Amino acid sequence: MLAVKAEGLFKYYKDGTHGKKEVLKNVSIDIEEGEIFGIIGPNGAGKTTLFNVLTGFDPPDAGEWQFDGKDMSRVSAHNMATQGMVRTFQLTKSLTKLSVIENMKLGAANQAGERWWNALFPLRWRVQESLIEQRADALLTRFNMDHMRNEYAGTLSGGQRKLLEMARALMTNPRLVMLDEPMAGVNPALKQNLNDHIRGLRDEGMTVLFIEHDMDMVHDLSDLVVVMSEGLIIAEGTPEQISDNPSVIEAYLGAH
Repeated sequence: MLAVKAEGLFKYYKDGTHGKKEVLKNVSIDIEEGEIFGIIGPNGAGKTTLFNVLTGFDPPDAGEWQFDGKDMSRVSAHNMATQGMVRTFQLTKSLTKLSVIENMKLGAANQAGERWWNALFPLRWRVQESLIEQRADALLTRFNMDHMRNEYAGTLSGGQRKLLEMARALMTNPRLVMLDEPMAGVNPALKQNLNDHIRGLRDEGMTVLFIEHDMDMVHDLSDLVVVMSEGLIIAEGTPEQISDNPSVIEAYLGAH
């Protein structure tokens, strides 16, 4: 069964010189449930724009897409997590003045205490709050970050912030996890750790869609890969097929 089906996505941005710039050009992808699906391409290829469209941050100018058979083209970004999908960002979005555990607890969806009328009656939310904290602690232990529980998120290294963001994303119990360059700024010692966690997501039945420049990671993790260049998908296949594709080599290295 398909987890994600996108057809004919187009996206334009205003360009002061040429009027508008085509960033996505008739992009279509199919992602099977339980698959680790990689997106690669040179800078400016449209990869993050595709992520932004699929997560409701940027509406497409044409085309449509579905998640678990449901049309998502009109679902706003802040409602995506309640539909079973969640994303991380190339530049981590941790709240630096809050502790690690507080960042984790913020990731849980549908918290009763967020409604002002419930806030007046603690019995309505204290049990849920306790369960959320238990889940947060379990995830911090899973990601080997329980020793940082009470530290400010702003004191974490770049790699630790990546781990925190991935762990916090799992607070929503997602079925689709979208990772935007999870290895960017991560030291080599943590890369294998992150790889293992991403495999663990698939082992638990989640679908993973990720953007990455680290080709070792792409080969190590991906079931299928699409290659983008100048807003187009120019190749699709297994990591081995992609590596031998002349169009991919040209997009990265130039025709000569």
